Amino acid sequence: MGREEQFEEREVLDSIFPDEITDISETEYRLSITLDIPDDEEEESPVLLLTVRYPPEYPDEAPVLELAAPPNAVPHQYLNIAEDKAQLLEGLKETIEENIGMAMVFTLVSTLKDAAEQIVIDRRAEAAREHEEAVLAAEREENKKFHGTLVNHETFLKWRDSFMKDMVDARIRDEEERLAEMKKARIKEPTKLTGRQLWERGIAQGLAAEEEGDEDSVPIEEVRKLKVEDS
Repeated sequence: MGREEQFEEREVLDSIFPDEITDISETEYRLSITLDIPDDEEEESPVLLLTVRYPPEYPDEAPVLELAAPPNAVPHQYLNIAEDKAQLLEGLKETIEENIGMAMVFTLVSTLKDAAEQIVIDRRAEAAREHEEAVLAAEREENKKFHGTLVNHETFLKWRDSFMKDMVDARIRDEEERLAEMKKARIKEPTKLTGRQLWERGIAQGLAAEEEGDEDSVPIEEVRKLKVEDS
């Protein structure tokens, strides 16, 4: 019973995939599955090679499946058959269980094709999202050059404390400089004159009075004859 159903399914598959199916033996063949990915920028669409082998009791028993990439195929940017094979074959188990007792290879091919195409679409979308995030992050960094730091309550309090401290420090420095200047000025100006300084100032005053013709003033010559004794 199983062998008859296997021949019938094989004939149907020949009519559906005339150029994609290759016999390996009476119970084994290989199907070439070309993926259709919208807006794919790759020059060549990914191709999967699905090998199907009928066990004696197929379709009451699951077919033996193997998945590979064509020899010397150019790897697709978002699909690696060697790495994704286990995931893709695992995804066929539910379809196999649902179709036990019926010819299922065409359904398996359709399910496999859809799953592989979805992997490529999802990974391409994720790559586009990551690229967009990287561009936005670069723009944010660039915009920081033209905008100040955003202010919130915490940053404002921190700035205020720093500003007040700077103001206090500046006032202290100004006051210290002012006191230093006052101290320096007091050192330069003596608070008490010596006897000689007083005498010399008197001579200077006499000279000035003589030049002005003051009759009551002491003659300068007489003043010069006096002997000053320092105490």
